[in-house]
Amino acid sequence: MSPLYIGLMSGTSVDGIDAALVDFSQAQPKLIAFACTPFPDAVKQQIQRISLPNQLLLLSEYGALDCQLGHLFADAVNQLLARENIAPTAIAAIGSHGQTVFHQPNSDFPFSLQIGDPNVIAQKTGITTIADFRRRDMAAGGQGAPLAPAFHQAVFARQAEKITVLNIGGIANITILFKNQVVAFDTGVGNTLMDYWVNKHLQQAYDKNGDWARLGRVIPALLARLKQADYFSALPPKSTGKEYFSPAWLENHLAAFPAFKLEDVQTTLCHFTAETISDAISQYAIETERVLVCGGGVYNTYLMELLNRGNYAVSSTAEYGVCPNAMEAMAFAWLAKQTLQHAAGNLTAVTGATTPVILGGIYP
Repeated sequence: MSPLYIGLMSGTSVDGIDAALVDFSQAQPKLIAFACTPFPDAVKQQIQRISLPNQLLLLSEYGALDCQLGHLFADAVNQLLARENIAPTAIAAIGSHGQTVFHQPNSDFPFSLQIGDPNVIAQKTGITTIADFRRRDMAAGGQGAPLAPAFHQAVFARQAEKITVLNIGGIANITILFKNQVVAFDTGVGNTLMDYWVNKHLQQAYDKNGDWARLGRVIPALLARLKQADYFSALPPKSTGKEYFSPAWLENHLAAFPAFKLEDVQTTLCHFTAETISDAISQYAIETERVLVCGGGVYNTYLMELLNRGNYAVSSTAEYGVCPNAMEAMAFAWLAKQTLQHAAGNLTAVTGATTPVILGGIYP
C-alpha cells in the first residue's frame, strides 16, 4: 500500500479547507505538500449561520451544503495533486474531517455533525475516502474529541523535553505528552470570539497579529465574568465548541456592561483565550518545559506574547519540523492510515471512550 495519504481539515474558524499530503514511509511523518483553499464568502457565511446554536434550517439547505462542501473538498485535493504532479493512484486514501456544524457530546443522545459528503470526494478524486471520524468514539462513550492528540503522540512523544502541544483554532486544545499516559482536552475558546468581534466591528475576518487587541485595555470585571463559565470547572475528558462559546454567549455577558470601548473588548477576549489556556496548563501540566503551538492562533503575535508569560518556553511546531497550519490536516491523514490498517484512532484517556475503536467510514 502506498505510504502517501491526504488529510483534509476545515476547523471552527471556517478559514478554508486545509489539505496536507503526508508520507508515512518513515517513523516520522513527512509533509510533502500543503495548501489552504479559502471558502467562497457565501459558503463561509452559510456555514457560520447554520452552525449557530438553536438555528432553524431546511433539510434541503443542509443537504445541498453537505454536497457542495464535498465538491469543494474534492477540488482542494485535485488542485493539490495537480500542483505537485502526483497521480491520484499514488494516494492510499484521503482522511476528511469535514466541517463541524454541531458538536453535542454531553446530551442524552450525544452526537457530532460534520458535513462535506465523502461520497462526492471519493467519486470526484478517484481516491478511497475515510470520513465521519468522531461518531464511533462517541458510540463507545467518548466525547468524539479531541482526536489529534493521538497524532501528537506519534510525532512528538520521542522528544526529551516535557512538551505540551497547544492547538489554537476556533477552539483551543492541549495535549500533554510527558504523563504516564497522554492527557488532552479542549481548554475552551481559541480564536472564535476574537474573530466574531473583529468581524462585527471592523469587517475583518480576524485580528491580524492581534494588532487591534494590543490597542485596548483589559476589562477586569468582564474577564472575570467570562472565566466563571461552568466549562472551566469541568474535569477532563471534555470537549466544547462554538455551540457553547457562541456570539450570543458573549453578547449576553456584555449586556452587563453598558459602556465599553470596542478595542477593550477585543483585548479582554485575547486575554481570556490566553489565561484559560495558561490556567489549564498550570492545573494539569505544571511541569511543562515547552509549549508547541499550532493552528491559526500561532500567528497572533499579541496572543503568543501573553502565552509566553508562563514558566515555560513557547514556540511554533515549525521549530520541530511540523507546519503549524498543517498539523490538524496531517492528523486526519494519519487517522485515515490507522483506519485502513484496522488500528484504533482514539485515545480512551483523552476522549473518555470505554474502549479503543477504529474510527470513520470507508468510501472506496
